[in-house]
Amino acid sequence: MTPTSTPKPNPTVLAVIPARGGSKGVPAKNLAQVGGIPLVARAVRACLSAREVTDVVVTTDDAAIADAARAAGDALGATERVHCVQRPPAIAGDTATSEAAVLHALDAYEAMHERTADVVLLVQCTSPFVTREDIDGVAAAVARDGADTAVTVAPFHGFIWRDGSAVEDDTYGVNHDKAVRPRRQDRPQDLLETGAAYAMDVEGFRTHRHRFFGHTALVTTDPARVLEIDDPHDLARARALAPLLDPSPLPTREDIDAVVLDFDGTQTDDRVLIDSDGREIVAVHRGDGLGIAALRRAGLDLLILSTEQNPVVAARADKLKIPVLHGIDRKDLALKQWCDEHGIAPERVLYVGNDVNDLPCFALAGWPVAVASAHDSVRAAARAVTTTPGGFGAIREIAAWLLGPTLTGHLSTPTNSTTK
Repeated sequence: MTPTSTPKPNPTVLAVIPARGGSKGVPAKNLAQVGGIPLVARAVRACLSAREVTDVVVTTDDAAIADAARAAGDALGATERVHCVQRPPAIAGDTATSEAAVLHALDAYEAMHERTADVVLLVQCTSPFVTREDIDGVAAAVARDGADTAVTVAPFHGFIWRDGSAVEDDTYGVNHDKAVRPRRQDRPQDLLETGAAYAMDVEGFRTHRHRFFGHTALVTTDPARVLEIDDPHDLARARALAPLLDPSPLPTREDIDAVVLDFDGTQTDDRVLIDSDGREIVAVHRGDGLGIAALRRAGLDLLILSTEQNPVVAARADKLKIPVLHGIDRKDLALKQWCDEHGIAPERVLYVGNDVNDLPCFALAGWPVAVASAHDSVRAAARAVTTTPGGFGAIREIAAWLLGPTLTGHLSTPTNSTTK
């Protein structure tokens, strides 16, 4: 079909992100973290990084989601480009369509700015690995190339089956004849709708009130990044994939003013040996001591912060010649006070932890880092994850991120490290 929309020289492209507060499959889904970032914030970041997008509107019925969306804009210095629209209850229920939410957001934006949009995008929070290229691809197809609508798709080579026994007393192939098994290269190329990003010409969208009309452009994306989060298993899979798919770099010395270390499970392997007199003994890694000494020489402020009351923590800190706060119930309050006393901005703190009592500190620190053996919830909230477990040289690995593998300050990124 021939495209019917007329491209404009400087089109206004509005990205709309529907993000309801209610979710039955995954409670508070749009605030769930993947790679340490809430899903709604990931979508906002992707839209803001796209060159074609003028502004972003998050349509939601949840104040916490709106706050997370605004915070994502603030963090990128794009406060004025992120707008939150209160979604009415009538279009916020389980049966409400995404189109209804987009139309409402479009009306609200145009009333707010007293101008019309030329192209509107629908970008889904539930696709955590949508990229700037995906969003620019669908936007440009409509805004620049004259398509009426556009959608992200991925190559698909599977044989689809359907159980028709209730009607035809047999099962059958949907995209193939079950009696014939052609090679993949001999079959037509099927394309799977990813559910990540859509674009529509605004005038046509208002007329048809549906995301597909006229000529639909297909924008091909990487099949490895196709994932829609509908249930807890999808969320777990996304968190496992984030270290492989997220492009965030590891921190460098220029990013960090201080390194704060948990003790048990971070500098140890979380095991405790108890002798016949009830004395506790832990094992530490010499490589960690080497890394900490290098960080100290590099002029970084260092601190061990632990809830553990055992004097072994203080003894280890004395050996390493760094300050320690241990037996602390509220580590986040202690971290904030320590930063205030030393004039250190929390966003320039690298905090290393392994378990749930570290999560409040993760929320404060600019670089929350989990060791490889950390609890799943901690890995999910981390900005970076080591490849080395706690107690086996994880701190040495982090020192190499900041100072280079020789710990001399010559920076290079370790090829075996996991980024988030």
